[in-house]
Amino acid sequence: MHTKDSNLLRMRVAPLTMTSLVVAVTSASAQSTSSPLSPTNIFAPASTPAQAIHGLSLFVLGVTAVIFAVVFSLLAYAIVRFRDRTDDNLEPPQVYGSNQVELAWTVIPVLIVVALFMATARVVATIQKAERPANAIEVVAIGHQFWWEFRYPGQKVVTANELHVPLSDPATPTPTFIRLLSADTDHSFWVPRLAGKTDLIPNRVNETWIDPHEAGLFLGQCAQFCGTQHAKMLLRVYVQPRAEFDRWIQEQSQPARTSQSVAEGRHVFESTACINCHTVSGTQANGRFGPDLTHVKSRDTIAGGVADNTPENLRKWIRNPDAIKPGSRMPAMGLSERDVEAVAAYLETLR
Repeated sequence: MHTKDSNLLRMRVAPLTMTSLVVAVTSASAQSTSSPLSPTNIFAPASTPAQAIHGLSLFVLGVTAVIFAVVFSLLAYAIVRFRDRTDDNLEPPQVYGSNQVELAWTVIPVLIVVALFMATARVVATIQKAERPANAIEVVAIGHQFWWEFRYPGQKVVTANELHVPLSDPATPTPTFIRLLSADTDHSFWVPRLAGKTDLIPNRVNETWIDPHEAGLFLGQCAQFCGTQHAKMLLRVYVQPRAEFDRWIQEQSQPARTSQSVAEGRHVFESTACINCHTVSGTQANGRFGPDLTHVKSRDTIAGGVADNTPENLRKWIRNPDAIKPGSRMPAMGLSERDVEAVAAYLETLR
């Protein structure tokens, strides 16, 4: 095939290639709904707000793909069609002052921007104006450097980094409405498969909501740079059937239960600065600067979701927090190895 014909063929195939790409992305998106590529895959929405954002994302992707295909095709056509010059001094026909051309490249972009704006405004309004049913779950999420505090005002439950919510049955939806507060600087609550990003701003109350349609674990994190350990300010959302969620609430609302076998560790904990930062219900520890430790061993992770909640990691965290999370706000208390073991043993009983 001649070079000119080959180039013309590539030019004609380019739009088809872009169309195929859009179809492939859309197909991958549909497949990912049942088989997510990752726990934070934005193309596998599992909640109404995330589904609305997912639909808007596909619309924007389709529009921009068409624009790319048109511009690329015109550019390829110009390169192929006018690549040969017999006279370099020959000036091409000028279209300056053409009302039709200037009207086209003014009106078409305006219409595209208006369409994208209207689609976005519709999704934003739909999410923000959602009605709150009487059976909705209320949660207060407070962003700290660098961990999450979750409070359930109606159930008097406080936990950290791991949010538990009930599964929302389509027949009887049970959404979870989350009030977002900040204890220090700007943060952003983001669980990609459940909802979009919503900022936590000091001295301001923002809100978001989710109504998960799938049970399981959903991962997220702070999406606003908030300091040295911003990247390790993780969060986990556990979506549970209603009976399982109610059982978790019942267990978390109970005071801490310990035994005499760890009395030494409790004494060390209560006689150091630990009680100035942490709360353990039923004891004199009532600090608010750090996570509530009443049921710390019921959580899968520690250190803002960075480390698994194992005995080894717990001891390492108590001994030297910077070894796991450099720049964390928890200081090393300088405890002896015996005291570290005693405190860790005491915390192991807080379930």
